[in-house]
Amino acid sequence: MTGLRVMVVIVDLVGRHFTRKPGQEYAIIRLHSGESKPQGLNIMIHESVRPALMTRVPGLLLPLFACCLLSACALKMNLVDLAPEVDETVSALPDEYDGTEVAGAYEPMQWWKAFSDPVLDRIIEAALDSNFDLAEAVARVEQARARERIVKAPAFPLLQPSADITDIDVPTNAGIAAQLDEVGLGPDVYSDFGIELPDRLDLTTYTLGVDFSYELDFWGRNRNDALAAGAERLAREADYLTARMGVLAETVRTYLEIVDLRRQRKLAGENVEIFRQRESLAEFRYDRGRIDTLALYAARQNLRNAEAEVPQMEALLADAEGRLWVLLGGHRSDLEEMLPDSLAPATALEPVPAGIPADLLAQRPDVSAARQRVEAARYTVGARRADMLPSLSLYGSIGLQSTEGSEWFDPDQWFRNLSFNLLGPVFQGSRLRSNVDLAEARLDEVAAAYGRSVVTAVKEVEAALARLEAGRRRHTLLASLADEARAENALQEQRYVSGVGEYEAFLAAAQNLLGAQSGLAAAERDLGYARLALHRALGGAWTVRDREANRRGSAAPEDSARLLANSTE
Repeated sequence: MTGLRVMVVIVDLVGRHFTRKPGQEYAIIRLHSGESKPQGLNIMIHESVRPALMTRVPGLLLPLFACCLLSACALKMNLVDLAPEVDETVSALPDEYDGTEVAGAYEPMQWWKAFSDPVLDRIIEAALDSNFDLAEAVARVEQARARERIVKAPAFPLLQPSADITDIDVPTNAGIAAQLDEVGLGPDVYSDFGIELPDRLDLTTYTLGVDFSYELDFWGRNRNDALAAGAERLAREADYLTARMGVLAETVRTYLEIVDLRRQRKLAGENVEIFRQRESLAEFRYDRGRIDTLALYAARQNLRNAEAEVPQMEALLADAEGRLWVLLGGHRSDLEEMLPDSLAPATALEPVPAGIPADLLAQRPDVSAARQRVEAARYTVGARRADMLPSLSLYGSIGLQSTEGSEWFDPDQWFRNLSFNLLGPVFQGSRLRSNVDLAEARLDEVAAAYGRSVVTAVKEVEAALARLEAGRRRHTLLASLADEARAENALQEQRYVSGVGEYEAFLAAAQNLLGAQSGLAAAERDLGYARLALHRALGGAWTVRDREANRRGSAAPEDSARLLANSTE
């Protein structure tokens, strides 16, 4: 990386080996070069030691106080806001749903209670406690929370305690001393001033201190990264709610499917019995010459077709039960304990008030997740824009240093080293500009996804409303048909018992009744599916835990700016 770096270092070196004469002031200006240090101007100013401990301690704590002050300012002040605004037209909504017949606010809490089925209630509780998909979603939320804490870390100073013992034993005629001798600054020069150099230099240094660093977030890079991580965490929490609602919906749907398949299997068995009686009647008539061979074959074919439907029904039932015990996170033996032989959920015919489309923005967790990802992308753009601007950092160390182990903890041996670093990017091969372009393209992508999620949500609600209304009308018609078939069957049975009607007509009426009951059972299943689809399309808090999670995770986009204040989470 190539950049312009200006470094100002203020050093206090205190101790018997690092004192200066009173009134002596000096400054050393050096230009660093090489790969080990960044290029820039290094200005080093040495100061004198304070004469008393009460004046040393404040100077010792000054760097830490400065870091804490800058950290607090960075948390509370947004000096420069580089995050772009989002066009809210992507979330434009109609004033009301098409096809809404019932006014009122949507009340989603435990809507399946309308089925009045305690078995369904127990199954839902088991799914919420043991489903593996929910466990995965919870783990993803925990990952997002951990990432948020990681990204928030640069908003605070970095402190690293250190302890060091350094022992140096070198000859004075080697190294830098030899180089000085080559330029005429050998021992003879020192002897002219009455200074005699020893043959070897032996020095042991004991150091106990704290290294610290902090970057002043003037342009909001760290702040925007933290806000982006917070928004992504909220999106993950909304994803969890989406997965939770999906598991609940799939559990209810599978349970209703099992109820219907058990009814259909029972009706199919009764239908087989009727066809078997009709086959016996056909054989009786054929033996007496009252029907021909074709009529007998037709009766037998009808029986075989009815018998063939039973294994297919049993396979579908086994598949549905298998899917249910997977949703419950158990095995078939666990499911058998929860599902009795008789399942009879009530038919819920009451209409569902859908509220207004604007409620979807807060009710549906998938829409909330899409919105939070827009916020995350928006803050990411701000962070990448800040990368293109100069950064100001504070580095340093404070502690105690001595050449005698007995003086290691002597307060008079304190030192302080401060470095202010200003780095401005000049040329990086368009990497920073490309990062901004990438972040802006990502923002366009998630904004389009958010707009699609809103439009799709409205469409799903209107389609579910239409489907529920159609299901209610169909159920009413098929219920009337079943009543008529039941009346016809009773009449034909009465005629047959009294000797007026024929047995064939009685069997035909019984078969018509079974067909009507099968159609009515399918209509009740479809009505339950439609009710489920509407509640899923409307979203909302289906349980108390959902409602509490929505309250925690449905913060308005502007509230996400306060995420940094929750660093203790």
